[in-house]
Amino acid sequence: MKKALLKFFDRIEPSKEKHPFMHTLYDGFFTFAFTPNHVTKGGVHIRDGMDLKRTMVHVVLALQLCYIFGTYNIGHQHYVAIGEYTGLMQGFHLKLIHGLIKVLPIFIVTNVVGLGIEFYYAYKKGHGIEEGFLVSGALIPLIMPPDIPLWILAMAVVFAVIIGKEAFGGTGMNILNVALLARVFIFFAYPTTISGDEVWISEIDKIGVGQYVSGEYGWAHGLFDKLFAWFGWAQFGAGGQAVVDGYTGATPLALAAKGGWQAVTESYTPGQMLWGTIPGSIGETSKPFILAGAAFLLVTGVASWRIMLSMFLGALGMAYILNLWGATTFMEVPWMYQFYMGSFFFAMAFMATDPVTASSTNRGKWIYGFLIGMVGMIVRVLNPAYPEGWMLAILFMNVFAPLIDHYVVEANISRRMKRAKTTA
Repeated sequence: MKKALLKFFDRIEPSKEKHPFMHTLYDGFFTFAFTPNHVTKGGVHIRDGMDLKRTMVHVVLALQLCYIFGTYNIGHQHYVAIGEYTGLMQGFHLKLIHGLIKVLPIFIVTNVVGLGIEFYYAYKKGHGIEEGFLVSGALIPLIMPPDIPLWILAMAVVFAVIIGKEAFGGTGMNILNVALLARVFIFFAYPTTISGDEVWISEIDKIGVGQYVSGEYGWAHGLFDKLFAWFGWAQFGAGGQAVVDGYTGATPLALAAKGGWQAVTESYTPGQMLWGTIPGSIGETSKPFILAGAAFLLVTGVASWRIMLSMFLGALGMAYILNLWGATTFMEVPWMYQFYMGSFFFAMAFMATDPVTASSTNRGKWIYGFLIGMVGMIVRVLNPAYPEGWMLAILFMNVFAPLIDHYVVEANISRRMKRAKTTA
């Protein structure tokens, strides 16, 4: 069967000289589907079934629980906002389909734009398609709000891939995390689309102080209504329903920045924050599912446990110091509940551990992760304009990762030279 498939692909292979772009596309698919013809042999070689593509696929697999829950939570938050099907499993089919209608365009635009740029650069450079965007294309949708304008998303992806990656030479050469660059572009260029109380619930518009209204459903909702009617299930309808009184739409972090932990608990319980049934970016809310993905990466050896553990310790230590300081209500939030809010665990598992932009030495990983935890917590609590911090902290430490490794290596050389002189 395998030989027959290989013969089939050999027959349809485009000419590299006559059709270079089509050959680039063909080569990208072929190397993704099949292992290389040339492998190391002999007892002195370390043989491993993993290559770069399959390493990237492992990261994508680790994100799937975040995608499933995030998609459903989009619909759940929408219906909680309009006061219908407020139970977690009520209106299951409506919430899931509404989430899919919001997620799929974000995912498609991200990957069509990003991979299109990758294919173009591979064609112009005359080499095979690189695999790095497999992970970036999976991460970017998860760190976006569900109602992000698609044209802004496309611009962010173009900026991140060209300026943050291809300008440095492509996969493995970038010094900054590509997914985070896409988010930071939106944050600074179009801040109102990714920050504030009203951006985190899909199809919800703010019409006044404490007043929100849900928008009309689109043609996709109408198509599914016909299917649901055939089964006799509840339907979307026309939409345009007013939001229930007292609804805020704010994330726990936004509430904590204004009123501390008391303001948070007036709207959300610790259980809701832990399991992720709260407003937020698509894939960053459910801590158990994120940690399950982190465990998968650790077991498969894809991610560094040193970075994860040191980042946790750095954030914990700084949160405790801020508790002792207690100059603002946000500083007084109990240190353990800082981990219930925001995207700390997502940043720890999938962003800080990026092997290209993180420190590569073992001691450097401890320093790198610890500083991300400290800096991120400082930005979250002390910056009133941005009550988070991990995006900026990771990008900041991406820049310093080579310097950290340099001094770690220099210190090792110095110690060995001293030992050599002592024994001489």
